[in-house]
Amino acid sequence: QYSFKEVFGTLVVQKELFDVVAKPLVEDLIRGKNGLLFTYGVTGSGKTHTMTGSPGDGGLLPRCLDMIFNSIGPFQAKRFVFKLDDKNGVDVQCEVDALLERQKRDAMPVPKTPSGKRQMDPEFADMINVQDHCKVEEVDEDNVYSVFVSYIEIYNNYIYDLLEEAPFEPIKPKWNNCNTPVRNGDFIPPQSKILREDQNHNMYVTGCTEVEVKSTEEAFEVFWRGQKKRRIANTQLNRESSRSHSVFIIKLAQAPLDADGDNVLQEKEQITLSQLSLVDLAGSERTNRTKAEGNRLREAGNINQSLMTLRTCIEVLRENQMYGTNKMVPYRDSKLTHLFKNYFDGEGKVRMIVCVNPKAEDYEESLQVMRFAEMTQEVEVARPVDRPLCGLTPGRRFRNQAFREELSRKLEMRGGPINGETEEQSVSEMFLQNFPPLPSCELLDVNDDQTLPKLIEVLEKRHKLRQMLSEEFAKNVLAFKTMLQEFDSSVVSKENYIQGKLSEKEKTIAGQKMELERLEKKIKTLEYKIEILEKTATIYEEDKRNLQQELESKSQKLQRQASDKRRLEARLQGMVAETTMKWEKECERRVAAKQLEMQNKLWVKDEKLKQLKAIVTEPKNEKPERPSRERDREKPVQRSVSPSPVPNPPPVRLRHRRSRSAGERWVDHKPPSNLPTETVMQPHVPHAITVAAASEKALAKCDKYMLTHQELASDGEIETKLIKGDVFKTRGGGQAVQFTEIETLKQESPTGRKRRSSPSNPDLPGDAADSEWTDVETRCSVAVEMRAGSALGPGYQHHAQPK
Repeated sequence: QYSFKEVFGTLVVQKELFDVVAKPLVEDLIRGKNGLLFTYGVTGSGKTHTMTGSPGDGGLLPRCLDMIFNSIGPFQAKRFVFKLDDKNGVDVQCEVDALLERQKRDAMPVPKTPSGKRQMDPEFADMINVQDHCKVEEVDEDNVYSVFVSYIEIYNNYIYDLLEEAPFEPIKPKWNNCNTPVRNGDFIPPQSKILREDQNHNMYVTGCTEVEVKSTEEAFEVFWRGQKKRRIANTQLNRESSRSHSVFIIKLAQAPLDADGDNVLQEKEQITLSQLSLVDLAGSERTNRTKAEGNRLREAGNINQSLMTLRTCIEVLRENQMYGTNKMVPYRDSKLTHLFKNYFDGEGKVRMIVCVNPKAEDYEESLQVMRFAEMTQEVEVARPVDRPLCGLTPGRRFRNQAFREELSRKLEMRGGPINGETEEQSVSEMFLQNFPPLPSCELLDVNDDQTLPKLIEVLEKRHKLRQMLSEEFAKNVLAFKTMLQEFDSSVVSKENYIQGKLSEKEKTIAGQKMELERLEKKIKTLEYKIEILEKTATIYEEDKRNLQQELESKSQKLQRQASDKRRLEARLQGMVAETTMKWEKECERRVAAKQLEMQNKLWVKDEKLKQLKAIVTEPKNEKPERPSRERDREKPVQRSVSPSPVPNPPPVRLRHRRSRSAGERWVDHKPPSNLPTETVMQPHVPHAITVAAASEKALAKCDKYMLTHQELASDGEIETKLIKGDVFKTRGGGQAVQFTEIETLKQESPTGRKRRSSPSNPDLPGDAADSEWTDVETRCSVAVEMRAGSALGPGYQHHAQPK
C-alpha cells in the first residue's frame, strides 16, 4: 500500500486532472513563481497521453496554454517589447524600438513564427479546442505580459533543441551510413546544447530557440512542430515509445506600466520572469522485456541511468531534510537533474504525476515506481519568491482608458476631432474657426449703403457669439472647478480612508510581528528542549547499548565457564577412572611379578636340595643320575618348567589365550595387512565382533576394543601387539576409545646359548662336564616371552637361564 496526495481512477477526465494538478502551477506562474511538472512511470503507462492529450480531449499542456492566454489576453504587450537575451535574462524596449524590430524581422527571409489568424493544422486542432475558458482570478491589470516557449529533449544524456531549424551547407557534401554522398539539400544532424548557470544561479540551455507566442493556437503549433522531431521507436511494450525526456518550457515575462498607464516602465529591475516546465519523462523499462538491442539497448540504459540519478537526488534531499545532514546532491550526474537543480533547491514548486498501467507484467516495475514516488512526497522544496515593488498607483491602466474615452466624447460633442484624431491647433485658431466669416469691407461708391450694414450685422453676430462663448467658457470653468473640488475631496477622502486602512494594517502587522517573535522565541525554547532531550536520549541509548553488550558478554562468559566446568568434570572423571585402572593393573602386575620371583626362588632352592640329596644318598663310585623332571611337572605347582630333553615329545594341543574380559563384548580389529603366525599361543576373544576397519556401528555395540598390530622387531622377527582399550560414548552422540594396555606376542629363533642340566657326577673332568651341557633347542622347541604383569601365568616368563 502506498499513500499519495491524490489518486485518480481509470475513468478520470483530463479537466479534473488539470484542475487538481496543473491549475495551481499556472496560477503561480502568472504571480511570478516557477513550477515544474513531471509525468513519471513505466513505459506504456500513458505519460505522453497525460501531457499531450488526444483529439477532442486535450491534455495538461494545451490546457495550461489556454488558461495562460485566457488570463493575460487583454494585457499582452506587442511583439518584441520584451526581448530575451542569451544569458537567461530579459530586456524591455519602447514601442518605437519594438516597431523597428518587427519591421526588421518581417523583412528577413527566415520562416515566420506561426500566426494565430492562420488556419490551424487539423492534426492537432481538436486538442486545443478547449471550451472551459479557465482563467486566473485577480490578474494584475497594471502589468503587461509576454509568453515565450521553448522545447528541448534529453536523448542519451545530451540536450537537443527541437525548435531549431537545422542549417545546411550546400557546398560541403554529407555522407550516410553506406559511405555514399547525400544530396546537398539534406539537413545536418542537430548539435547538442550546453547547460550554463546565469547570474542568479539558475540553469538554462545556451543557444536554445525561444519563440514569442500570442495565442494558444500559435503556442501549440510550435509545440507540435517540435513534437514531430522527438525521438520515438517501436518496442515490444509500446508502438510509439518515447526514447528521450522532453521538456516544454513556458516563460512568462511581465513588467508594470508607467505612471500614465500608457507605456511599459523602462526599468529592467521591475521585470519579473517566471517559467513553467512540463516534463514528459521516458519510461523506465527492463531490456529483457522490451527485447532491446543495439541503439534501443543504449537508449534504455541512458534512460534508466538518468531516472536512477533523479531517484538518488530525491533520496539525498530527503535524507538531508529529515536527519539534518549536509550531503552533496549529485545533480551533475545527469543532464535531467542538472537542468532542474534550482527547483530541487527551492526555486519553485515541483509536482509529479505517477502513471500506472494495471498490467500484470508491469507489477514489479510499478511497485518500484510507486515506492519512489511516495518517497518524493516527503521532500519539501518550495519557498516564497520576493517580487519587486513598483510603487505606482494601482488601476492606472483603466483610469487612462477612461480619460481617453471621456476626452473623445467631449471633442465629439464640440464638433472637434473624433476617436482621438486630434490636430495640433492653437486656442485662437479654434475660436476664429467658430466665428462667421467677415464680408468685404471695400467701399467703391459713396452711395454704397449695403457694405457697412452687412459689416455691422456680421460684427454684431460675432459679438453675440463671443458673449455666448465667454458665458459657456465661464460655465465650463465653473464646472471644471466644481469637478476639481469634487475630485480633490474624493482624493482627500480616499487618502484618509487609505491612511486609516494603512494604520489598521500596520497595527495588525505589528501585532502579527509580536506574535511571530513570541512564537519564534517559543520555537527556539522548544528546539533547545528537544535538543537536550535528544542528547539525553542519545546518552541513555548509548548506556543501554553498553549495558546490553556488557550483559551479553557476561552471559557468554558464564556460558563458557559452565561449559569449561562440564568439560573439566568429564575430564577429571576420565582421569580418575583411568588412574584407578592404571593403579589396579600396576598392583596386579607387581603382585604377579612378586609371585613369579618367589616361585623362581623356590624352584632354585628345590633344585639345589635335590642335587644335594642325590649327592648325599648315592654311593661315591657310581655316576649320579640326572634327576628326572617328570616328577616336578606332576607336582601341583602353578609355574612353568622347561621340558626334559626327550627325543620325541608328545604333541601339544593348541591352547587359546583367554582374555580377562571374556565375559564382555569386544571389537576385534584385525587389519587386512596382518600376516598369520603359526604359533602355539594365539589370541582368542569370545563373543567378539571381528572387523577389518573400525566403524561407529560396531563400536556402539561393544564395551571393549582390541587392535592387532604387527611390526618387524630388531632381530628380524614379527612382533604382534594387542592394543586394548575401553569404548566410551561422546557428548556428540559418537563413540570414543581410551587405550588402557598393550600385550606383546613375540616369536624368537633358537640361539646357540647353552644350558646345563643337573649333573649326576660332579667329579667328572672338564671335558665330561662340558659334555653334560645341552642346547635349549634339544630341550624346548617353543619359547614364549611375556612382560611382567600379564595374565598368562608366571611360568611363561622363564627364559631357561643357567642355574
